[in-house]
Amino acid sequence: MKDTSKSYYRGDVLVTGASSGIGKATAKRLAADGYHVFAAARRLEKMTDLKSERITVLPLDVTNEESVRSLVETISAQAGRLDVLVNNAGYGSHGALEAVSLEEAKYQFEVNVFGLMSLTQLILPIMRKQRSGKIINVSSMVGKVSVPMTGWYCASKHALEALSDALRLEVQQFGIKVVIIEPGAIKTEFNDIAKDKVNQASSIEAYQSWIETWNKILESSNQTGAEPEVIAGVIAKAVRAKQPRSRYAAPFDSKFFLFLKWLLSDKLFDRVVLSEIKKRQKLVSYSSK
Repeated sequence: MKDTSKSYYRGDVLVTGASSGIGKATAKRLAADGYHVFAAARRLEKMTDLKSERITVLPLDVTNEESVRSLVETISAQAGRLDVLVNNAGYGSHGALEAVSLEEAKYQFEVNVFGLMSLTQLILPIMRKQRSGKIINVSSMVGKVSVPMTGWYCASKHALEALSDALRLEVQQFGIKVVIIEPGAIKTEFNDIAKDKVNQASSIEAYQSWIETWNKILESSNQTGAEPEVIAGVIAKAVRAKQPRSRYAAPFDSKFFLFLKWLLSDKLFDRVVLSEIKKRQKLVSYSSK
């Protein structure tokens, strides 16, 4: 058991997908805020810089049942409790719905939905026993706003939003709070992985112009998106709050498009989405000259 008498100790947190981007930034931020962080990811070599007195690095493949169970057993043995679970592990499968294989689509859900829920199911008994805890699910703006060339990713995040809403109602009786984070465009290697997925799903010539357009949009995200630390700050805010909101959207582009989705009809919103895509394409084309 850990010595919790130290003034800086605020609790134990598990952050998944901590090898890069939002996950790594969140692990660092929460450790700086006084939490002991279990930083978990598949790529251990990407987390050597995280190892410290306040951060314990552990392996995790959310699609492997044995890996998930081993992680939870290790945390139970070392900490005896868990105050916060930040479900951040995931990736984006991009490409036209007609072109993405169903095998790839199933794997998208295996990582972003079933793997996440497998871990959550094993963590819940710990939180129920202690009658407290927070589960923070990192969704996306596209969990509510579907856009072209990201259909399967959008679908997985829509599913996560629905599951989170149901879970929030089910576990509030145990003192457990469920929070959804809805990031917009962020500068992470997620965009490079998404570009690879788009190019892999480029077998149908009819979508070639969309593929080129979407590659430019992903480049735009790397240039104009917010830093991962912005979302880490939002997550830290939710972790510290006694009564956190059920949803946090950031940065401004996420808040703006979610508001427009609520305000406009489907036809008008479709026009806005297509107009924004064209605008970002032009921005990248201009900056590359």
